[in-house]
Amino acid sequence: MGEVTHPVMRKRRGVGSAFLGLFVGLILGFLILSYRLIVFNQQQQVAIWTSMPGLRSSPSKAPARNVPTLKDDEQINSSTSNLVFVGVMTAQKYLDTRAKAVYETWGKELPGKIAFFSSESSTVPENCPDLPLVPLPRVDDTYPPQKKSFMMLQYMWSNFGDRFEWFLRADDDVYVRTDRLETLLRSVDSRRAMYIGQAGRGNSEEFGLLSLEYDENFCMGGPGVVLSRETLRRIVPHIKYCLRHLYTTHEDVELGRCVKKYAGIPCTWSYEMQSILYHNSSGAQAFTGNLKKKEVHRAITLHPVKSPPHMYRLHNYMRVRVPASLRSFKPTTSDEVIPWDFLLKLEYSLTDSNPRRRIHSDIKEGLEDITREVMASINSYSRQRGRVVEERSALYGYRRVNSYGADTILDLLLVYRKYRGRKVTLPVRRHVYLHQHFTGLEMRETVNGIEVQLRQESDKSIRSLLYGGFLNLNFNSQEEDPVQSKIINFILPLSGRFEIFQRFLQNYEDICLTSGEKTSLLVVLYQHKSENTFNKTIDLIEQFRYKYRSASIEILPVTGDFSRARALDLGVSKMQADDLMLFIDVDIVFTESALHRIRLNTLPGRRIYFPIVFSQYDPKVVYGEARKQDKFTINELSGHWRQYGFGIVSLYKSDYHTVGGLDLSIQGWGKEDVEFFEKTVKSGLDVFRAADRHLVHVYHEIECSRELSNLQFSMCMGSKADTYAGVETLANTIYGNPDILRFAKERRQRRTNPAG
Repeated sequence: MGEVTHPVMRKRRGVGSAFLGLFVGLILGFLILSYRLIVFNQQQQVAIWTSMPGLRSSPSKAPARNVPTLKDDEQINSSTSNLVFVGVMTAQKYLDTRAKAVYETWGKELPGKIAFFSSESSTVPENCPDLPLVPLPRVDDTYPPQKKSFMMLQYMWSNFGDRFEWFLRADDDVYVRTDRLETLLRSVDSRRAMYIGQAGRGNSEEFGLLSLEYDENFCMGGPGVVLSRETLRRIVPHIKYCLRHLYTTHEDVELGRCVKKYAGIPCTWSYEMQSILYHNSSGAQAFTGNLKKKEVHRAITLHPVKSPPHMYRLHNYMRVRVPASLRSFKPTTSDEVIPWDFLLKLEYSLTDSNPRRRIHSDIKEGLEDITREVMASINSYSRQRGRVVEERSALYGYRRVNSYGADTILDLLLVYRKYRGRKVTLPVRRHVYLHQHFTGLEMRETVNGIEVQLRQESDKSIRSLLYGGFLNLNFNSQEEDPVQSKIINFILPLSGRFEIFQRFLQNYEDICLTSGEKTSLLVVLYQHKSENTFNKTIDLIEQFRYKYRSASIEILPVTGDFSRARALDLGVSKMQADDLMLFIDVDIVFTESALHRIRLNTLPGRRIYFPIVFSQYDPKVVYGEARKQDKFTINELSGHWRQYGFGIVSLYKSDYHTVGGLDLSIQGWGKEDVEFFEKTVKSGLDVFRAADRHLVHVYHEIECSRELSNLQFSMCMGSKADTYAGVETLANTIYGNPDILRFAKERRQRRTNPAG
């Protein structure tokens, strides 16, 4: 039996072993194949990342626009303007909305610089031409923005790593209290590796899925992430590696992983960061309602502010300050004393027609703001001191408003509570003296008294489709600018001075003719008594007319003795009633910016514009023979503002006749502009004066003829004396030359002592 059954048993065992071996082999083969596929995919991913030009080349060569620059001597700790560099991540579709709002609000008040980082194809928006934009090469606006974030940090380090102590990574929907940010950053040692933000480990759904160890975290990107210079120095060389090894789609998580790996630090675990860098979880509705909340006033950053109008609203709200001073205005007479309003349960006022009235809601709201700010200031160190002061009520108060702001005096009933050591609760009364400055100036652009509204590209209303579009048979989608469309009619009186006129025409050609500015030029030409250039001037004008055939360049020859008043009046006679005119001299150089302001500041029937021109000093006295002066160099050494010069004026022809025109009895140069200015002041029209750095009177030697009247001759000699040099230059010249002082002393002695 045993010999019969033994071979059979061996045969069965061999078949089972074969099946088992086959099964195990299939499993092992499947695992090996899967492993090779994983390795292959990783290698392909590495190959793709390393093949991207954006990772091989430095992003510092991106075609940036308006990026802030620093002087060579502005290094770390050398200036209040280079504490922090802020990089704002944005996208092309948000440049003219969110990015613009950030730049025009808190971005203007930084103790440092700011730049906006977007996709490679991004361009500066038309409604904010000075926006500092960095289009990152080989970067698009797709979400999530891991590559955009890391490339932004690399750009910041490559271009500004040795210039700033701190670097802030921000989104375009965050608001920053710049004063409080400065206070925070100056209290921390920037030489250490610091990674400051609101620490997070992901929400409940993501917990455990972000490949974070039990002791690891990351700084949430929304409220802002602050990196010290040392931290950025450690991680930037490893940015390529961090981009190749992404475990999640969350940009802030991957940044935190990179910082932990190469800087060796986590995000700040401080619980206080949740209120300092505040994130509101209500999304698009955040900060759209009441802002009088503790978390709003406590925060350094507020996130998210999705709507640009709410960004401006939040900024205006945060600009209110409560400096303690009631002596901004000091009256000199009793008439200048500003009376106080008395506040109890009612308001009592000497200046109101109803001297006893209820306290209006706006005043109540203002008093609540003041009280809250005062209590926050009193309790700012309550935790360290172990005490707190609570407000019970305002017993009474005084209030007044003047041109410097609002003054308030309050008698407050408070409760003092000491909760550390021996516990004490005491009622106390304190007086509060407060002065609130007004916020900065807000300006609106108006054309002919009507406010100009910004036209957004997204405006697709039925009105815009019906008017100026297809049904109006206007196939040009761009509406004409009501300001730029105004034609400026130059009226230039001229007698001789051919070389100076050549310079004027060259300037006119560069600014007006080659760029398509809407202008016309009328030259009122007189014969010169000694300079025989009358025909040469006419030939030069004809050459320009031939070269620019579509341009309006006219010449009006006049006989007789030169009179600037008569020349301008003849030029006015050639204009239409609604023409915008500019009285100009041949010594003036200008830019397109000056023309834009002339159009803006001259309103028909309402306002005449007398720009204050910058007049150059004699460059030989100021600079010597070696150096040539730039025409638009504006400082105290190079020239002075012609406060009492009224010869350059822009106005409409109808207003010229309303004023009464120029005095045609005045011959030669001088006095006619002063007389015309005085007439304008008395006419009832607005007179607008402003210094314009792009209207410059180029220096020339002044010759004062004895044929002028006494008043004109005196004015001419005064102008001549003003053109030599400034007080500082003249003083240095006199003190450096003893002969001048000696001559002046001797002359003074002769005048004061004629007998001697």
